[in-house]
Amino acid sequence: MGNTKLKYCLVVTSDSVFRGEKEDRITPYVRGALEERGLILVESRIVPNSLPTIASVILRLVLQAGCDVVIVSGGTGPGYKDFTAHAVRLIASKCLPGYGEEFRRRSIEDIGIAGSLSRAEACVGPHGAAIFTTPGNPGSLRLALEIITELGEHIVYQARYGRHPHQKHKGHY
Repeated sequence: MGNTKLKYCLVVTSDSVFRGEKEDRITPYVRGALEERGLILVESRIVPNSLPTIASVILRLVLQAGCDVVIVSGGTGPGYKDFTAHAVRLIASKCLPGYGEEFRRRSIEDIGIAGSLSRAEACVGPHGAAIFTTPGNPGSLRLALEIITELGEHIVYQARYGRHPHQKHKGHY
């Protein structure tokens, strides 16, 4: 399975975009950024900031649409309507802190200490799908996609088969 064979999917969490009050700038950005890397966004959904809705849409994308990598944009901050991390943890078998740590490290370099407030994380979902959460703005998505496109395939292989076929290290994790 090469990276080009993975099915990438996107969930945009935003009440105002869901209600049609704001334009969705995230989906076109993610689609274009993935295409630049030779990858394809096969499904995308816009959902309100609702914990059960976010969780159920991610589950449907993985279980019905066969998504291998799900990117969930928005809802990762400290705000009272930021439910994304909670929704993903409800359906994940495990979470992998390294992605979030690296995202926050790079964010701090980029925008300062406020970058440390993101709850960006990577988790393993049903059928070994990789689920990544990221803040819902293009700058954060640019940074997140740099990391996600490096890790997505590796997480899926590890979760499904126990080893990536191109693994060169001796498994320090």
